[in-house]
Amino acid sequence: MAGRTLTQKIIADHLAGETEEEIELRVDQILLEDATGTMACLQFEQLGLDRVALPTVSYVDHNVLQFDNKNPEDHAYLRSWAARYGALYSRPGNGIAHYLHLERFSRPWQVLLGADSHTTMAGALGMLAIGAGATEVAVAMAGRPYPVERPLVVGVELRGRLRRWVQSKDVVLELLRRRGVRGGRGRIFEFHGEGVATLSATDRGTICNMVMETGATTGIFPSDTQTRAWLDAQGRGDQFVELAADAGAEYDEVEEIDLGELEPLIALPSSPGNVVPVREAEGTGTRQVCVGSSVNSSYEDLALVAAVLRGRSLPAELDLTVTPGSRQILDMIVRSGVYADLLGAGARILEPACGPCIGIGQAPAAGAVSVRTFNRNFPGRSGTPGDQVYLCSPATAAATALRGEIADPRELGEVPELTPPPSNPDMDDRQIVAPPADGAGIELEKGGNIVPPPDPFPLAQQIEGRILIKVPDDVSTGDMAPDGALGLAIWSNIPACARYMFRRLDPDFPARAEEWGGGIVVGGHNYGQGSSREQAAFAALHLGVRAIVAKSFARIHRTNLIAQGIVPLEFGDEDDYDLVEQGDEWTLHGLRSGVVEAPVPLELRLTARERVILLAGGLIAYARTA
Repeated sequence: MAGRTLTQKIIADHLAGETEEEIELRVDQILLEDATGTMACLQFEQLGLDRVALPTVSYVDHNVLQFDNKNPEDHAYLRSWAARYGALYSRPGNGIAHYLHLERFSRPWQVLLGADSHTTMAGALGMLAIGAGATEVAVAMAGRPYPVERPLVVGVELRGRLRRWVQSKDVVLELLRRRGVRGGRGRIFEFHGEGVATLSATDRGTICNMVMETGATTGIFPSDTQTRAWLDAQGRGDQFVELAADAGAEYDEVEEIDLGELEPLIALPSSPGNVVPVREAEGTGTRQVCVGSSVNSSYEDLALVAAVLRGRSLPAELDLTVTPGSRQILDMIVRSGVYADLLGAGARILEPACGPCIGIGQAPAAGAVSVRTFNRNFPGRSGTPGDQVYLCSPATAAATALRGEIADPRELGEVPELTPPPSNPDMDDRQIVAPPADGAGIELEKGGNIVPPPDPFPLAQQIEGRILIKVPDDVSTGDMAPDGALGLAIWSNIPACARYMFRRLDPDFPARAEEWGGGIVVGGHNYGQGSSREQAAFAALHLGVRAIVAKSFARIHRTNLIAQGIVPLEFGDEDDYDLVEQGDEWTLHGLRSGVVEAPVPLELRLTARERVILLAGGLIAYARTA
């Protein structure tokens, strides 16, 4: 009998039910953040419960600009909701959810469900961490098991050791170079092999955070001496559990990466999957470099940039921003002198928040190249239409900032000595507010920007409507619910948010949807890639979209559509996509029976549970009766 993978072990320990197509997992922890969390909290209210059933942490890390009343109203609601329903509340400025959760709450052998696609970062500590839509997370907070498509497990064997100037970001960029943004769908990437021991907990966090850009369900590392060292440093050594795959474990698919053969890589505009060696982009003039975000904001990441720039000045035409991952990291770079080195070179130090990664400030100038250590470079995500955003490691970012053009860090010679971190990092948890023992008397603070989402309709046997829009492959949820300061400010207000749906692709879409009384959207492959933001589905529902027809769907967005009663249909023949035109009038017959008749052959692939959800009129209606 073959040994079990680490993934199989955790799933077996948390299995609450299964079918041929799905598994149901008992969840140990819940992660919320303010951009998607408001919808999760509003949906939880609809379940009529007095308290969350699981340990839940609500982070404020996205909407922190507070340029008018909207962001503060979101924060007031989330703070009062956490107190009322029994969740921890991390205040603005305390840190980015994924990095802060890695510091204070992630632990081996547990299952984490988060209302954010990059929840996967916690896989660095041997945790099965999965991102999901707001409604699914709301139902899980009620204590229900989390259902997910039965995943394939990809064994990624890491061999050797990274060479100088090559970093863990280059490992995940190599996977994206091989697989693109679709090649991980329905898969969990499990890392093993001798090279694993050479990667720190934050190295692993970088890989797990960004591996979901392949479309993966999540990524996971063993829990070993590196995990123990991280937990000990965080004062949580008693939570260590040694975990690894059995010898001889068999994987559904295999990837092999010789760490010693990797070179610095970079993702070109405008996709994380558009990866080439840095040497192929070398010499590209750059006006902005941004270091940080949840994926590369550790002490080591920032200390390397500071060491490269120590005693030097940035080119006059280049701006450099640096974002620490948490208040703890900010304290460490201040006390170690890294902060002073960065300031002396001309860097701007931002607060520990998502910031420019999600388009909150620091938008690049039109036509200017921006090189970032972030996890996404979808079109317009930075806040600038037609942006030219590249993704790379902190080492490549540092070399680029020094030269004012994309540069291979290996040309810098020997890696400079990093300033060691302070021996006693500040682990002040006072900014994580605990709820009262009884929150029944607490009144929820709902300002005018907190608007309950629309209610789904039960599945009809027939849908009639016109093709509202036809969009290409790999359209992201950022094209449906906008990024940036103005966009995120209205994520709690679906009628306002819906006015921006598909604005990059077709600014007239919302008005047309209202004029035509809703209709049908047609998409290419990987429709709804990227963020878990359920606002993308809520906006479609508000505009009367009753069905999406695509070549294929991204996992989280597909489940979000079903949760809101929107039918996800796939072309029986991909070539039929070319036959569809905006304005075509379609009638879809047989939806309730599952045998769909349409102008072209379509398939409605649903599990038994998903079919019942659609028939019930969405996930909340289903959860109330199930």
